[in-house]
Amino acid sequence: MDDRADGQRGRRSPQEAPIIVKLEDRKVPAGAAALAKGLRLLDLVADAEQPMRFAELMRLSDLPKPTFARILRTLIAFGLVHQDEAKGTYRLGPRFLEMTHRVWDTFDLATFALPELERLSKELGETVALCRLEGNTVLYLEERSGDGLGVRVDVGRRVPLHATAAGKVLLAFQEPSIARALLDQISYEAFTDKTITDRKLFEADLTLTRARGYSVSIEEHLHGVSSVAAMIAGKDGLPIGAIVALGPSSRLGASEVHPVGRELIAAARHITGSAGAIALSSRPRPRSRSVQPVDGLECVLPWGAQLGEAPVWHEAESALYWVDILHPAVYRFSPDKAQNAICQPGKIVSAILPASGGRLLVASQDGIETLDFATGQTRPFADPEKDMRDNRLNDAKVGPGGAIWVGSMRLDASKPTGALYRVTGDGKVEQNERGISVSNGMGWSPDTKVFYFVDTVPGLIYAYDAQPGTGKIANRRVFAAISETEGRPGGLTIDAEGGVWCAIWDGWRVNRYLPDGTLDRTIDLPVPRPTSVCFGGADLKTLYITSARTRLPASTLSEAPLSGGLFACQPGVQGIASNLFKINDEML
Repeated sequence: MDDRADGQRGRRSPQEAPIIVKLEDRKVPAGAAALAKGLRLLDLVADAEQPMRFAELMRLSDLPKPTFARILRTLIAFGLVHQDEAKGTYRLGPRFLEMTHRVWDTFDLATFALPELERLSKELGETVALCRLEGNTVLYLEERSGDGLGVRVDVGRRVPLHATAAGKVLLAFQEPSIARALLDQISYEAFTDKTITDRKLFEADLTLTRARGYSVSIEEHLHGVSSVAAMIAGKDGLPIGAIVALGPSSRLGASEVHPVGRELIAAARHITGSAGAIALSSRPRPRSRSVQPVDGLECVLPWGAQLGEAPVWHEAESALYWVDILHPAVYRFSPDKAQNAICQPGKIVSAILPASGGRLLVASQDGIETLDFATGQTRPFADPEKDMRDNRLNDAKVGPGGAIWVGSMRLDASKPTGALYRVTGDGKVEQNERGISVSNGMGWSPDTKVFYFVDTVPGLIYAYDAQPGTGKIANRRVFAAISETEGRPGGLTIDAEGGVWCAIWDGWRVNRYLPDGTLDRTIDLPVPRPTSVCFGGADLKTLYITSARTRLPASTLSEAPLSGGLFACQPGVQGIASNLFKINDEML
């Protein structure tokens, strides 16, 4: 294999929107038009990120309503499409799934992958290859390159696991016992000055890969060459291969690999017909054309974070701390100076927790830890889920009693393995909730007698009766439910009047609810994926809003270029000061 960057070549930008292949673009035999229309409709159902409704399917099919309805009824009758009458949506039916299972008996990975390799190599303008695990190496099975010069891949060559994107993704999603055995065999040889040669750091990178859904190697194997890869899942959800894009770092750099990662995930799904494990949508709802942004709303920091999250105002420092979960970093934004200081702890950090004595704690992939912002060094404090490899901590807040409340989630958000914990100043951990899909926003009413908590995937904001300072919560009920067509609830904060402000992922907005759960108002945003909110500023009257750009389609990024930025506005109400974690000094 000669992974050399030989120069530029003509290519189509990955930012272009995907093209829907219409019936007239296919070569349909004479007399088979009706069958082709039915197959086209089946394609639409299969390719949908989320089950679609009748009107949306009909619009995409370009068929007259009587014809569309007749074909859809026929597909349902033969079990190829299933109608969810309660939700009014359509998905693949049981008969179709039975047939797909039979495919695995004679499944040839290379045969099914070649069309995707050819398509992606033309669209990305880079080399795209198919790989699989071969012992403790990666074996290249097939490759396709676009026109012009670029990175060449020799089919049949083996490359190391720890220095390549393909190796990382095959390891990250591997069955744990096999992954451990392979990690034990790696020599962690340095191929460049960017190769990860420390096992602990490499395992942290594998955790990040599972959270992203794709892996990245920036000049870790060869100078001047970068790669990004996605896992191809078998019927048991474990990797049977990987699809990888390789290119010169001048074209496939740190900012370009993430949109490519999304394209590879979609291609891997198409190869096996598997919808994958990701439960959160990759497709935001269309932006309302009647949007009227709130007066004074501005992007105070156009940062382009992959998954900006967890803003918290630090009163003593007059600064806003926030994180990027998928491009791991902790930030300290000083509004007066318009400066954004960066701390890179080298691992996933999902929340910042100001503590007594001027200290900072974080929720990280290794549990609750202390953080030295100046050096990026962390020290363990408590780990609620140290034996749960497939989980990570997510949002966290310090409660009125000075204890940390932190939720967890499965790395790929595919199963409800998350929980809610309370961590006290002496490191004791107690579980208060379980069976959560994506633990997210939390907060307390002004009198601290109501606790609010978000589970993102089912779209629910819960309310509990709380006993101030004791950690006791009870009487869980649904405070607000956000329909799937409107987006999904994320981080939240409470204002001094008891209003509950919640970021709506894929909804282009922030909602404010009255204490009785009634929707009071919305703040429309120029980005589809707001992630969390908090009040800050000297008077706590500025609402800060973080956002994300991860896995957004290229067409959406073109419409919303400020995705991943930090926004601020003055909504006319005051927030509540954040609490400090009351840490026991003997624990440090």
